[in-house]
Amino acid sequence: MVLSKPARKSERNIPESQIRRVDTRLRKMYGEPRRRHRDAVSQLVITMLSQATTDTQTDRSFQALRRRFPTWEQVRDAPASEIAKAIHSSGLARQKAPRLKAALQHITRARGRIDLNFLRRMPVDAARRWLMQIRGVGPKTASIVLLFTFDQPLFPVDTHIFRVTKRLGWIPAHTTAEKAHPILAALIPPRLYYRLHLNLIQHGRQICHARKPRCEICPLTDVCLYYRRIYAA
Repeated sequence: MVLSKPARKSERNIPESQIRRVDTRLRKMYGEPRRRHRDAVSQLVITMLSQATTDTQTDRSFQALRRRFPTWEQVRDAPASEIAKAIHSSGLARQKAPRLKAALQHITRARGRIDLNFLRRMPVDAARRWLMQIRGVGPKTASIVLLFTFDQPLFPVDTHIFRVTKRLGWIPAHTTAEKAHPILAALIPPRLYYRLHLNLIQHGRQICHARKPRCEICPLTDVCLYYRRIYAA
């Protein structure tokens, strides 16, 4: 699928050359992210599991869930307590288990079966709104499912991306995470969405920490508003 630019123009005066420069440097540091070809339901489940945990723990709990319940119908019909046992390694299992069960029940009620491939044929905004009707699915989760599964032109914003792009000056200082989604989607070229999404997350985890960013080894200081305003001073 060929991605096209969102219709909305960017309100931020950030040159595209700067965004490409950041993308190039992060790609040199973290590499080209590997694409995982999951179906949309699997991507939804693994994204819901990833809340407040590491990638390794998320993958471990997802695999354990699939071993315990080979079909999504079995997960949907299982007691939440049994689901929680299967996903315990992801953390917050008691909270996540009923949400997963409810999400699969929602899909069944709305579509008659547990399948999300119909979203591929929907307009992007409509598909995103449909997913966000599911309790516990917000803008980030919906955008991840559509970007990762169908290459839809959406830019998901997690806590790391929100922090890093705010420090870079790509989003206004008092912007909420929800409002950051359309701002960044309009600012970043769609062809860079997937790679820049994942590499910005890696940068937030490894260098641009919330409390003590490692600015002394960051390759982005020359284009970083935070560094110019605070750290250098």
